[in-house]
Amino acid sequence: MQSKLALTVLGFGACAIAAPSKTIDERASTCTFTSVAQATASKTACKNIVLQGISVPAGETLDMTGLTTGTTVTFAGTTTFGYKEWAGPLISFSGKQITVNAASGAIIDGGGAQWWDGKGSNGGKEKPKFFYAHSLDSSTITGLSVKNTPVQAFSVQSDNLTLKDITIDNSAGDAAGGHNTDAFDVGNSDGVYIIGAKVQNQDDCLAVNSGSNIQFTGGSCSGGHGVSIGSVGGRSNNNVTNVYVADTAISNSQNGVRVKTVYNATGSVHNVTYTGITLSNITKYGVVVEQDYENGSPKGTPTTGVPITDLVLNGVTGSVASDATRVYILCGEGACSDWTWKDVTLTGGAASSKCTNIPSGASC
Repeated sequence: MQSKLALTVLGFGACAIAAPSKTIDERASTCTFTSVAQATASKTACKNIVLQGISVPAGETLDMTGLTTGTTVTFAGTTTFGYKEWAGPLISFSGKQITVNAASGAIIDGGGAQWWDGKGSNGGKEKPKFFYAHSLDSSTITGLSVKNTPVQAFSVQSDNLTLKDITIDNSAGDAAGGHNTDAFDVGNSDGVYIIGAKVQNQDDCLAVNSGSNIQFTGGSCSGGHGVSIGSVGGRSNNNVTNVYVADTAISNSQNGVRVKTVYNATGSVHNVTYTGITLSNITKYGVVVEQDYENGSPKGTPTTGVPITDLVLNGVTGSVASDATRVYILCGEGACSDWTWKDVTLTGGAASSKCTNIPSGASC
């Protein structure tokens, strides 16, 4: 029998009266919130939460952290955000066995044009990060439609998290100064599965900075910097292992396949596979592996502190632009080893004359 304190509330968020100690079976079946204040006050009182057309005030986070295990949260209508120069995030989730999804037609609009100035996170206006999925463990985020993030979109630091069928459309930033609009930044995570993502942005489609057992499959990436490992180095955790990128199309982007480690840093990149990757109109590098990375200005001289081992490219095909380079490898001596390349076939552009320390099994 449902507890007398467990209410089904539509539109008012009044279920805050439920005691915090209640189990999921004792909580209200559905609460629909129309403001950040309602959601923050009553988020632990409901099994199912609907976030209906919320306008998030400037400088505030839509704070869905600390959710009760087993909660489902649904975005409905259009979610918007007031303007303020601050670090964010605009949205934050944490909890275990949480389901985050979207009602039909729901849009989360970051309002990026209010912040875009062509400088991203490298200066100009302070811009808020968009969505923190930190300690969102054994959970799923499904079917969200996101557009116009001020800078980076999803920051993922979670274990056993699936992100499925997420659309990120930052195409308006191409002409309006969008910059550093990474789609998925993954760090300090074990078991992240990004499936069927559709991304238009101005930076990495995926950037794995640290963590293990990361998969990006069935995706499409356009307008950015490619599907990347790194940059690796210079953080508290500088190890990447067991990454699998498959069946993904990368188009109209600066790079396709990209692995970048930080100059003079320490760490490791191990057991990374790219397979079934199709490239088109890549404007800089079809495949680039470099151990000299420094934000915005690579050194040109590789260092050996972050070895790249067991890198597999199997079926990387397509084309680069006429003034692009098909493959560029810049490794420190002995720092890249045990690579396997098969069916890496790119057309257009030119071969690089500056590759260094190409490991056995690869070709420049």
